[in-house]
Amino acid sequence: MATSGRDDSPRGRASRPRPTSPSGADDEDVFASRQLEAFGRKVTATANHLMGPEGGISHHYQNALGELHRELRRPGLQRSVFSFAQTTPRELVRSKLSVPEIQQRALSYLPDELLADIPETGPAYSLFQGFQATAEEEKHHHRKRRGPKHNSRGQRLLDHNDGSDDESTGPPTLDRLKKDKRHLTRRLEMMGVRKNMCSTEIKEIDQKIANLNVMRRIVLDRLADLEREESELEHELQDVGSKLEDMEEELEEQAQISQRSPETPTVTVAGSDGDPEGSPGFMSESIYEKLPAQSPKEKKKRKTHRRISMPVLHEHLEPGSKIMELPAHGDVVTALDFDMPFGTAVTASMDDTVKVWDLNAGRCMGLLEGHLSSVRCLQVEDNIVATGSMDATIRLWDLSRAEYAPRDNRHDEEDEDAALSSFENPEDAIPPPPPDSMQDCPLFTLDAHVAEVTALYFRGDTLVSGSADKTLRQWDLVKGRCVQTLDVLWAAAQASSTLAPGEGWRQTGRAPDASADFVGALQCFDAALACGTADGMVRLWDLRSGQVHRSLVGHTGPVTALQFDDVHLVTGSLDRSIRIWDLRMGSIYDAYAYDHPVTSLMFDARRIAAAAGEDVVKVYDKTEGNHWNCGPGANKESNTAASATIEKVRIRDGYLVEGRRDGTVGVWSC
Repeated sequence: MATSGRDDSPRGRASRPRPTSPSGADDEDVFASRQLEAFGRKVTATANHLMGPEGGISHHYQNALGELHRELRRPGLQRSVFSFAQTTPRELVRSKLSVPEIQQRALSYLPDELLADIPETGPAYSLFQGFQATAEEEKHHHRKRRGPKHNSRGQRLLDHNDGSDDESTGPPTLDRLKKDKRHLTRRLEMMGVRKNMCSTEIKEIDQKIANLNVMRRIVLDRLADLEREESELEHELQDVGSKLEDMEEELEEQAQISQRSPETPTVTVAGSDGDPEGSPGFMSESIYEKLPAQSPKEKKKRKTHRRISMPVLHEHLEPGSKIMELPAHGDVVTALDFDMPFGTAVTASMDDTVKVWDLNAGRCMGLLEGHLSSVRCLQVEDNIVATGSMDATIRLWDLSRAEYAPRDNRHDEEDEDAALSSFENPEDAIPPPPPDSMQDCPLFTLDAHVAEVTALYFRGDTLVSGSADKTLRQWDLVKGRCVQTLDVLWAAAQASSTLAPGEGWRQTGRAPDASADFVGALQCFDAALACGTADGMVRLWDLRSGQVHRSLVGHTGPVTALQFDDVHLVTGSLDRSIRIWDLRMGSIYDAYAYDHPVTSLMFDARRIAAAAGEDVVKVYDKTEGNHWNCGPGANKESNTAASATIEKVRIRDGYLVEGRRDGTVGVWSC
């Protein structure tokens, strides 16, 4: 084999002798050559068996196999075949393709599943057409900047085809008109492409806005769940705190009893003979000590829940969104107030009931019973509620003494029964409150007025009330008695007599409206008191002297509502107007009118909300200076039936509560 290999290879004579390889490599070459020889013999035997009968083909095949045997005896070919047999498919691919080409094929590969989901209908215009339309627009603007003459529609009047002045200035030819027509037709087509692109972009933006609105609703629901869980945790925290206080009191009492019982001797009352060691008296001191200082009901009394954290859900709702609607009363709502968003609200009606509401759960906590007639005005300040009634009395209530435990309607059998009954009877949608939940809330009664109480306001330990007896009374809530009485008519007469004829602040001489409340609204701060009466006057009092400091003239009807801050005083009247006064100058800062009398108003840091004889609340945004409506009648298209007129309105931090003539109470985001 060595001689044959050296004769057949032309490079064998000129090449240098190869270095001797290790014994392991020689063994591998010998093993590979033996395998190839065995394979060749098998191929030869098979071919002879298949092609033996025909001599011509067998002779040709024998010659081919002989040449194949001679080639296979070459060591270089044997090594190449052996290395090819041991090569993996990955190495084969890498030897044929470069690394960037392999990466490109891997990234551009798509399975059949993805290729099967390709929609058949494509866009109306291709990406290239959109590019052409944009390029045409840029080209047109570029030509326009270069200064060719255009008519009013942008059509070129002079078309420089080949730079020839004769052709550009001469009469239009057929070819040039055809070219202009093709150009304008092309521009029209491109304009359609651009319009379609703009429409598609608008649809994409609308879809994104819809998706964002869906995401916003999901997050709002999540926020509502978090605030609901937060309220439940606060209730649990309060329950644990109450149990901890009760246990600490019991342990302290047991410690005191165990400390004093072995040391304190029994105290007896001397008999008639004066002997201190006589018969035992009526009762010993140790028995007195063992009696509780208060009843067990008062010791274990459950207090109402006061929110620790401030809810923020209403701030993220769309302005004018309805939060809840409560069928509170069976007659006109005469007064309402609440302490904080999703907190505690108190409503009064002509049906002679005063109800306390849990705005977070949307259910009635109980009734404040004690007045002999309907309540005309009320105010909620922390846990204290002051109510003024047509029975000429003022009552104060402490809601922290209420025995109210919020329950989950979904897990309470009684609430489930109430829900089923309310489904059958829609008028009883709110489950009835516990009968004795508010029995420990009354504090004391103030009864110095001789006519119905129509307005009140308290701050700290001072309360000021106005009545139909044409007097204002200042009350000391610590002592529970009246400390000053202000006669409005007498003070007005005194003020008019002391004014000079040329002074600006003078009486209008208008007679009070007999059908309206004489004292429509009032508010006090320290020694300052603002009062609006039926003669349309707004009087500013000094409680230290009991005199009218200033009178604001402007309203032509009874004043029904007012509120002031550090700078402005806002008043509402039956003359269908709201006026904003500048307290520093004593003049009107702004005013606006409505179609119906204003019966109630209140403002917060941003908005003024007013009830003006309609089924909507009139809202004025002080920062933006615009007016809009909030309430059941704001969207006339969605409401088939007309809603009742809104009589009272209160707003705090964008959380609005309104009361209507049919007794319904609505809560809105404002």
